[in-house]
Amino acid sequence: MYYHDTRLQYPVRVSNPDPLFARQLQQAIGGIEGEIRVCLQYFFQAWGARGPTNKYRDMLLHTATEEIGHIEMLATAVALNLENAPTTLQESAAQSSGLVGAVMGGGERPRHMVEGMLQRHLLSTGMAAFPANSDGVPFDCSHVYASGNLAADMFANVTAESTGRVLAVRLYNAAHDDGMKDMLSFLIARDTMHQQQWLAAIEEMGGSAALPIPNSFPQSQEKQEFSYAFFGTSREGVPPPDGRWTQGPSLDGKGQFEVRQAEPMGDEPVLGPARPDSGAQNEQIGEK
Repeated sequence: MYYHDTRLQYPVRVSNPDPLFARQLQQAIGGIEGEIRVCLQYFFQAWGARGPTNKYRDMLLHTATEEIGHIEMLATAVALNLENAPTTLQESAAQSSGLVGAVMGGGERPRHMVEGMLQRHLLSTGMAAFPANSDGVPFDCSHVYASGNLAADMFANVTAESTGRVLAVRLYNAAHDDGMKDMLSFLIARDTMHQQQWLAAIEEMGGSAALPIPNSFPQSQEKQEFSYAFFGTSREGVPPPDGRWTQGPSLDGKGQFEVRQAEPMGDEPVLGPARPDSGAQNEQIGEK
């Protein structure tokens, strides 16, 4: 069960509303790098977590609940950035032509700020946020990863927080409002912590020594001659670039990296003729 507080997790202030920035903020809400994604990812990982201890489940639930607060902050920021945005084509045209000044608290509105706003903010939500990305594409959960393997999920979480922090930094660099920069600096800091906590959980579960994932599958049952071989797929005589992954001990300490030139080990596939009722051509079926 969950509780709510009517106050925001962190202050959200907008001095100079910007409908274009409201559109960009939608990516942080419903984009694949956004807060809905990590919120649902952590919840479903927690709800399906199994093991002798509940501490990883509890950690996930704490952070998933925090992410609800981030969605609330961003939704509030979108709404505030849509204050006084144009509500008709006539008003939009007037603003973009520069005939209406002092709109949204200062000066003429640059044409791109009006033309770049999401029309769904006007037509579907009445100048409010919605669960979609910056192009208005609804969030569909296709990037919510909850595998049931805690180590795999922690690695997925590091990726999610890393791409989320990249997005937040880009939004910070695009922001012109001091209040928006302040809010984003908070979200960037939380992304830093979340990257660290997932990496700390991986370390606590054994770090690289816990590889490969899942470590419950006996490696004696895999083709071990290929377990630590980097396949070069260039033409003969063109070696792949040297790196930590081409020589020396493997990260899990269970093998040695090596380079192999990839060669075909199977036969050329030969399929049977097409079925007569498959809608194929006679030449595929074998009939003349």
